[in-house]
Amino acid sequence: MAYTEAPLPAGPVGSQYCVCKVELSICGQNLLDRDVTSKSDPFCVLFMEVNGKWVELDRTETAVNNLNPAFAKKFVVDYHFEEVQKLKFALFDQDKSSTQLYEHDFLGEFSCTLGTIVSSKKMTRALLLGNGKPAGKGMITIAAQELSDNRVITLSMAGRKLDKKDLFGKSDPFLEFYKPGDDGKWMLVHRTEVIKYTLDPVWKPFTVPLVSLCDGDMEKQIKVVCYDYDSDGGHDFIGEFQTSVARLCEAQDTSPLELECINPKKQKKKKNYKNSGIIIVKSCKITRDFSFLDYILGGCQLMFTVGIDFTASNGNPQEPSSLHYINPLGTNEYLSAIWAVGQIIQDYDSDKMFPALGFGAQLPPDWKVSHEFAINFNPRNPFCSGVEGIVQAYSACLPHIRFYGPTNFSPIINHVARFAAQATQQETASQYFILLIITDGVISDMDETRHAVVQASKLPMSIIIVGVGNADFAAMEFLDGDSRVLHSYTGEEAVRDIVQFVPFRNFRNVPKETLAKAVLAELPQQVVQYFKHQNLPPINSEPA
Repeated sequence: MAYTEAPLPAGPVGSQYCVCKVELSICGQNLLDRDVTSKSDPFCVLFMEVNGKWVELDRTETAVNNLNPAFAKKFVVDYHFEEVQKLKFALFDQDKSSTQLYEHDFLGEFSCTLGTIVSSKKMTRALLLGNGKPAGKGMITIAAQELSDNRVITLSMAGRKLDKKDLFGKSDPFLEFYKPGDDGKWMLVHRTEVIKYTLDPVWKPFTVPLVSLCDGDMEKQIKVVCYDYDSDGGHDFIGEFQTSVARLCEAQDTSPLELECINPKKQKKKKNYKNSGIIIVKSCKITRDFSFLDYILGGCQLMFTVGIDFTASNGNPQEPSSLHYINPLGTNEYLSAIWAVGQIIQDYDSDKMFPALGFGAQLPPDWKVSHEFAINFNPRNPFCSGVEGIVQAYSACLPHIRFYGPTNFSPIINHVARFAAQATQQETASQYFILLIITDGVISDMDETRHAVVQASKLPMSIIIVGVGNADFAAMEFLDGDSRVLHSYTGEEAVRDIVQFVPFRNFRNVPKETLAKAVLAELPQQVVQYFKHQNLPPINSEPA
C-alpha cells in the first residue's frame, strides 16, 4: 500500500463549476480485532486520488477499545460535479503514537467516488484487505451532508410619516441593511431602491442569503438605516434602528411589524421627540435556495441516454480515416466522448442501466433507414449495463449496420422527451434526463430539431451535443442558447437553455477530464433551474 502525503492541486475557480463542501460522517461495524488483550483502537484515514496516486486528506480521532466506532471528527471535501473524485477510506488499529501508517495494523479499506456517496446520501459497504478479500465481517458506513446554509430571507418593507428632508417637496427615502463585521464595524449588506417624493414609501420585496444578512444567526443584531437620497451623494440621514432576523420574522402578511426609526441627535435635543417615522416590515419569509447537491442528496436520479450518429459522412468504419474506426488502442472520438460524460453521470443513476440509441443507419434484415434504433438491436430493452455496456454494444453493432443518412436529431430528442414527460407526472424532483448526442455533421431536420428542443425545455431534460471530426458546426452553436434564446419554427421560445454543444477537436490534445468539465459545466445549474421553475423542492428536504 503506497500512500503519499502531498498538497492537493487547486481546483478551477468560477461560478460555472459546481463547487461546494460536503461533510462525510464515518462509522465502522464489526472491525477486525488486532489487539491480543483488548479490542482494536481504530482510526480512519481519507485519501483522494491525485494524478494516479493516493494522497492523504485527513484522519479521524482514535476510538479506544471499540470495534463499532462512530467517529466524531468529520471529513470535509470540496465537491466538483464535473470531475471523477476517487476516495479511499482506510481503517487502522492505533498501536503507537507514530503518524506513519505502516506503524499501525491495517483493518481494511473501501474505495469509491464522491459522486457515488452523494447520490446514495448514506451507504454501508464491506471493508477489503489489500489482497481484495473481505476484512472479516468489517463494514464501513459513510453519510454525506452538504455544508452550506442555503436559507434566503425575503423582506417586504415600507415606511410611514418619515421626516421631511427636502426644502421643496418630500423626501426620497431608501434603506440600508448592515451586520457587524469581524472588525466590530458595521458592514453594508443590502441597499433598497430609492422611492421618490414620498414620506410613506413602499419598497419592492428583496431576497438576500441569510448568511449575508446575519451570518445565519437569527439572534444577531442587524442595523437598518433610512436616508433621503441626494443626487450629489450627500444623502441626508433620516433615522435608524437595530433589530434581529428573529424579530423581523414576527411580521406576518396579516399583522405587519412596526419599528420606530430613530435619529439619535434629534432624540437628545428634543424632549418631546418620538421618532423620525415608522419602518414597517410587511412580511418576512425564510425559505431554502436549493442547490444541485441538495437535489442529488434528496434522491434525484440522473437518467443518461446516448444517441450515436451512424450516417455515411462518418466514413467506412473498417478504414482508419473513418470517425468510427476503432484504433489499436481500442478507442475513437465517439468512444472518448461516451467515456468522458458517462463515467461521471453513471454515479448518479442507481441501476446504471443506460439506453444507447443510434440514428442515420440502415438496419438488417430489410436495410431500412432508422433514426432511433437500439444499438444492442433489442428495441424492447435498449439498456446497456454501465458505460462499459454502451462501449461493448457500440463496438458489436458496427459490423452489422450500413451507414446512411440523413442526420436527423428530432426522433431521438423526442424519444427521451417522452420519458421525461412521464417523469413529470410524479410531481417530485426524482428524475432528470440527460441526452448525449455525438455527431459528425450538419443537422438535416433543423426545423424539427429546434421544435423538439423548445418542447423539451419544458421538461426535466438537458441535451449535450459533442461534435466529432472537422465539419462546420455552426448549426450546433445555434441550438446552444448561450448567446440568444432558441425559437421553434412556430415562433415559440425555449423556456430555458438546455443544450450544451462542444466540438471534440478543441479537446484532442488536452487531458480527457477537460472534455467532461466543458460539457457538464452547465448541467447542475440546468437541473436546479428546472426544479425551481416547477416549485419542486428536493424529495427529503427540511423546512427552513
